[in-house]
Formats: sequence, C-alpha cells, structure tokens
Amino acid sequence: MDRVTEFGHESIKAGSKSFALASKVLPPKLRDDASMLYAWCRYCDDIIDGQEMGHGFIEDYKIGQGKRLQNLREETDAALSGVPTNNPIFIGLARVFETHEINPRYAFELLDGFEMDTTDRVYRNVNDILDYSYHVAGVVGVMMATIMGVRDPEVLDRASDLGIAFQLTNIARDVIDDALTGRVFIPQDLLSKNGAPLSALSIATPDNRPAVHRAAIEQLDIAEKYYVSAKVGIKALPFRCAWAISAALSVYRDIGQILRRKGPSAWDGRVGASKTRKTVLALGALGPTLTRKVIEETSRDTFYTRPHLIDF
Repeated sequence: MDRVTEFGHESIKAGSKSFALASKVLPPKLRDDASMLYAWCRYCDDIIDGQEMGHGFIEDYKIGQGKRLQNLREETDAALSGVPTNNPIFIGLARVFETHEINPRYAFELLDGFEMDTTDRVYRNVNDILDYSYHVAGVVGVMMATIMGVRDPEVLDRASDLGIAFQLTNIARDVIDDALTGRVFIPQDLLSKNGAPLSALSIATPDNRPAVHRAAIEQLDIAEKYYVSAKVGIKALPFRCAWAISAALSVYRDIGQILRRKGPSAWDGRVGASKTRKTVLALGALGPTLTRKVIEETSRDTFYTRPHLIDF
C-alpha cells in the first residue's frame, strides 16, 4: 500500500467510524478508492470549518473562509487537470477520478456546497436544506456510486438520496453543537411550525430544546423517505458494494432512531451507537443485501432533483 492509499485509510478511520466499518466489506481496490475520495471530502470540509477530522472548531474559523475555499477550488482544478502535486489528498483525488472516469463537475458541486457555509446561507424551507444536503453529501453519494461502477442516472439519483438522508440525519444529530457555533441547518419553516426559535443562540438554550427536538424529528421524517428511496438503488449494486451501502445506511439511520428514542436529552452527549451496536447493524445488513432484488420500486416524483440529469 503506497502512502496515498494509506493516507486515505487513515482519514476514513479517524473521520468516520461508521463509514470505515461499512467500507470493510468492499473489494480491496474499491475500498482503497473510496477511502481516497473520502480523504479529499473530509479535508475540504475541515479546511472550511476549521476542524480536524470533523471535530472541534477554531474559534475564529470564519476569518479567511472564502479565501480557503478559493484555494481548494484552485488545488482541485489543478489536480484534476493533471498538474503534479506532492499532497497525498490531491494525488488520491486525481487517481480516483481518472480511474473511474468521474465527471469533474461533481468535485466542484461539493465545493459549491461549502460555499453555502462561507456565505452563511439561511435555510428558510425544506427545499433549501435539501439543496444544501445534495451539495455537501448527495453528490458524494453520486461519486461513491460511480466508483462502484454505476452509470445509470436513475441509480445515481438513488445514491444522491442516500447522501441527502445522511446529511439530514447529521443535522438533526448536531443541531445543538452547530447552534453553539452560530450555525442553523434546521430550516426555518420547520422550526416555526414546531414553536422553536430561529436564532442559533436561542436554539442552543436548554429551555427551547423540546421545540427544537420536534423540528429535528420532522426533518428525520423527511430523511426516512430518502433512506427508503436509496434502498431501491442498492438493487443495482454488486453484492459486496450492496452490503457496504446497506451497512452504512443501517448504521447511520440508527442515529436518528436514537434521537427519537431519547428525546431532547439525547443532545446532552454525543448522539451515536456503540461499536458493538454498529457491528451488529452492519452484520444485520447482510439479510437485506441478499434479498435486495425484491425491494419494491418507489417514486421520486416529489424528491430533490440533482442540478444535472445527464451524467454521461
């Protein structure tokens, strides 16, 4: 294993225990490539948010955020244009995109999502947060599916749905932590509907947690529809890829179930399952994987539409 591949594996292990666990059942070459793509995504996210592997915040992280985004765009463009680099993050990105003939626009759609963070976009309604969720997560699902050999636009739509479901779940899990850093990702229409305040400061106030929790649960209800849709796309994947994605879906969906079950008190600590619980869920995903061909087709007529319908 060369240093670029090794860096990718180290990144996914440090950045996401859930994704690292799910990736273990992928064929080795695909696991390598998925890890290198993850490393670039994680790196970009951390650069924008002033974090390390998705954790912590630099107090003044907003300062210079736009310039950091511009640097990422330039480095990404150079890497995908074949300009030599010594940075393992961008070496891995270029390698994965070339190997799997991934459309470069997907990388820049992700960076467009991070631009929404730099401009402090206000999410007024569900459509707004779905658009954000596509750009920071749905497009990652599309890229991962492409690594797995998917080219059918309809299947890529389902991969996007899974990424969106993951992001909606992330938002519900992290709503208090985000509010403490001045960020609000629960859309205003859901907050108002459930009697919750709109400002980050008020959302972080313990007395408001019951109302905020109701809004978060309504967002999780939307995520559930996207999880159901994503399962349809798993039918098109080869066995080991299907198992990996089914495992990731089960493990991530469980975060929302924990938040439902524990209520507002879930935010008193990190919302998530134990390593044992995650392992059980990943192994349990084998059954649905084996029977994936009989999953009932569902309509996407009212779902988020990706910016580009023609992929290849």
